Amino acid sequence: MWERVRVILWKEFIQVFREPRMRFLLFLPPVLQMIIFGYAVTLDVDHARIAWMDMDHTPESRALLARFQGSGRFDVVAAPQSEEDVQSVLDRSQAHAVVRVLPGFARDLVRGRPTEVQVLLDGTNSNTASLVASYAAAVIGAFSADQVANQPVINVAARTRVWFNPELRSRNYFVPGVAANILLMITLMLTAQAIIREKEIGTMEQLMVTPIRPLELILGKTLPFLVVGYWDLVLVVVVARVLFRVPFNGSFLLLLFAAFVFLLTTLGAGLFLSTISRTQQQAMMGTSLFFQPFFLLSGFSFPIRNMPQVVQWLTYLNPVRYFMEIVRGVFLQGAGLNTLWPQVAALAVFGVVILSLSVQRFHKQLE
Repeated sequence: MWERVRVILWKEFIQVFREPRMRFLLFLPPVLQMIIFGYAVTLDVDHARIAWMDMDHTPESRALLARFQGSGRFDVVAAPQSEEDVQSVLDRSQAHAVVRVLPGFARDLVRGRPTEVQVLLDGTNSNTASLVASYAAAVIGAFSADQVANQPVINVAARTRVWFNPELRSRNYFVPGVAANILLMITLMLTAQAIIREKEIGTMEQLMVTPIRPLELILGKTLPFLVVGYWDLVLVVVVARVLFRVPFNGSFLLLLFAAFVFLLTTLGAGLFLSTISRTQQQAMMGTSLFFQPFFLLSGFSFPIRNMPQVVQWLTYLNPVRYFMEIVRGVFLQGAGLNTLWPQVAALAVFGVVILSLSVQRFHKQLE
């Protein structure tokens, strides 16, 4: 049995690496996704553009301006003098925010009265607006704490410590998730196309008149892409560590084991696509229909907790969700099997069920 499987494996590897389109699918998508999500896609706001409107013109207001400039997070790009100027700055997206110091700012500080600094935000990009608001609040809060430090009041200071991603780099959040998306896309697409290609060129019937049994054919057609999946996973891990300096705090063996359980699902889904498609174009369209909802509901870009409740329930039917949690848990949190076993168990259930049903359906078609 294994001799025949080995022959099919060798044939499949030759066919995959001989075809330029297959070589393209094997190597370019992982590299492109890593570059895009490592460099281009970022939620960080390292230098926010602000406009400064000083309506008090006192040493205290200038000290607050110096605090903003010295924080390293803000670049003052405009100094509006009127409401029309403020409107123009925000309308033309010249600045992410306008910081306005109201008249009487210094007087209220000296007298110990409550005073305010107005921050007008451009809410076109809600993520950027929330980050800029948070940064501005931190600077103003630190300035306020310094002003009351010498006054006889009880001062309670909040100290924040960020676990797992201390620098709050979105790259550390996105890059590990690329592994799940690449494994899903590559193995799903290549498995379906490999079998459909045999049907299109008419060699499937030739294979079935040989002594090869259906199970041996299935193993020979799916195991190469299990190897390809592991290759892409190792590539993502190496690039993430060497190029993007993403921390890897967990067990690599646990990641490999979880990837194997996840690949049972993706290979099974690819096998299922091969049973409902007649051409490689249909298989490509089917792959897109599978990939898009799995990707959007995986928590890769959008936190699941922010989705509507009904959609959150649907995500429990998405295997990519569980593997995404495993990858980020291993990379950033250093979580072990004692923490991630529910996700691994869920993937095992999905993998066994989907692969078994797909094998049965494919087996019936071969017969």
